[in-house]
Amino acid sequence: MTAMITHIFLQDYWWFIVSLLGSILVFLMFVQGGQTFIFSLGRNPLQRSMVVNTLGRKWEFTFTTLVTFGGAFFASFPLFYATSFGGAYWVWIAILFSFILQAVSYEFRSKPSNIFGTRTFDFFLTLNGFMGPFLIGVAVATFFTGAQFSLNFMNQVKWETPWHGLEAVLNIKNLALGFAVLFLVKVNGLLYISNTIDDESVTTLCDKKLIYNSALFLVFFLFFVISILVAEGYAVDVTSGKVSLEKFKYLHNFLQLPVILILFLAGVVAVLWGLISAVFMNNRNAIWFTGSGTIAAVLSLLLIAGYNGTSFYPSAFNLQNSLTIRNASSSFFTLKTMSIVSILIPFVLAYIWYAWSSINNKKITEEELKSGEHKY
Repeated sequence: MTAMITHIFLQDYWWFIVSLLGSILVFLMFVQGGQTFIFSLGRNPLQRSMVVNTLGRKWEFTFTTLVTFGGAFFASFPLFYATSFGGAYWVWIAILFSFILQAVSYEFRSKPSNIFGTRTFDFFLTLNGFMGPFLIGVAVATFFTGAQFSLNFMNQVKWETPWHGLEAVLNIKNLALGFAVLFLVKVNGLLYISNTIDDESVTTLCDKKLIYNSALFLVFFLFFVISILVAEGYAVDVTSGKVSLEKFKYLHNFLQLPVILILFLAGVVAVLWGLISAVFMNNRNAIWFTGSGTIAAVLSLLLIAGYNGTSFYPSAFNLQNSLTIRNASSSFFTLKTMSIVSILIPFVLAYIWYAWSSINNKKITEEELKSGEHKY
């Protein structure tokens, strides 16, 4: 059995694992999305604390998934890590800075020694809620639109603009995915808050804000998906490794990989049904439809960015410097060793589900916050 495992199989396997972690991360960023509503949903300090505490019970899941995603990407495709972090570092510094603000805010917001006041840390949480998802969406969009880098014969990166990644916000497709991710996590955040807080005034405000945030998500998401399906993509010749532009490349990927297409459509339908049931049927459990749909749709987009002879990190400056899952991966030995460890992933997911269910066994109420020993 071991002899049948090839380097190509392991490269494909780890692109799937990385894509799965990335899709789970996007879903778990409902924490960031919810943080953008701390002030607008919380009309008084107690209500703001209710919003912060229901999100605070899950922020470590998001943070841990972010670290795991980054670690898996680094270990399996180190050339991408070196190229992106070594060149587009201003974008990644901004993303990491916003997540540091989040961690500090949850840790010190309600501490007796907090000399800045809770509103200061609520502002930091709100800032993380906007910055993190938007910049991650912009960064991921460069998987489809390309980045301004070149590599020499020793794979040393040179960024061809002085903005080191920030120039990505000048591309309308990148902006579209950035805003699509932002409004998606805002929608998921609203659905999660209405599912876990027992306060009529807060849930009523969630219902009102859900309508226009859902509409904005759909506009930006559809614009991005349609624009990449009709645009040129970065195709890789499987024999020579030469990269060239191919019209309708990502549409071809969907059509030539029907399982991924079905997964994508199922994800979109699940998100739409979650939104419809929440808006028109007042379904407080809609987060499970939009959440599962988020994972499926994002996973599908990431898979077509790397599978079927596609460059997952194209160089818009020099096509032949583009990164693929073949030329950017770790060695056979490294990927094989990591694959053995990955057997533990289902057990980790089972523990996360158990911990999640234990934490959410009852809704947050005003009485709980007034009497509880631990609160954020």
